[in-house]
Amino acid sequence: MDAITRLAEMIEKSHNIVFMTGAGMSTESGISDFRSENGIFNTIKKYGRSPEELLSHSFFTAHPDKFYEYYKPNFLLTDIEPNAGHNAIVKLEKEGRVRAVVTQNVDGLHTKAGSKNVYELHGTIYRNYCVRCGKEYTVDDVKNCDGVPHCTCGGVIRPDIVLYEEPLDDYTIRAASQAVTEADMLIVCGTSLVVYPAAGLVPMYSGERLVIINKTETPYDRYADIVLHESIGEVLVKCIK
Repeated sequence: MDAITRLAEMIEKSHNIVFMTGAGMSTESGISDFRSENGIFNTIKKYGRSPEELLSHSFFTAHPDKFYEYYKPNFLLTDIEPNAGHNAIVKLEKEGRVRAVVTQNVDGLHTKAGSKNVYELHGTIYRNYCVRCGKEYTVDDVKNCDGVPHCTCGGVIRPDIVLYEEPLDDYTIRAASQAVTEADMLIVCGTSLVVYPAAGLVPMYSGERLVIINKTETPYDRYADIVLHESIGEVLVKCIK
């Protein structure tokens, strides 16, 4: 029995699936992975700094102008559409098979596709707020302004994403942990599983249906029941009826 057939059978038997997704989930929609070798090289070449430095709390605080110079063209990609993988997950959710999506991505594509229970570990570009008064702003408010966006009170507006040097939201990580712990199937898509604390969620799963779909190897491949180094969208479309 080939891996695709086995995966389809596992999905058919499951009614509490949790998907964990990373940058590889969104690259199939055309969003670049800034952690890739090419992404890091291009960022350093253009900005003279690593993506991790540009997206850090201290850099945002000290250089909001340079932060937004990098952030806007690389992250505010609101015209990007969900791909076949996102849509397949929504279909499985409507069938009552998917309990939650746990994602490291901030692009909001799972929600845009129609997924209802999404735990965004690193936040989302679609929520923004003033660092001074807390007033909320839309992604368009940030995207359509020139330079650094400012609140009516004069404070700087920032995206509600987890920057480097900042902790993850307690509620989100607790809810995601519970979902993974209680899942009857865990499907990991498009993440190298090296970034913590997100990578630490995988050991919490104690079931017998651990699937990893990623173009490259991960540290958890040897523990998985199925490993596929193929397109996420193509694999999921083949597996659902």
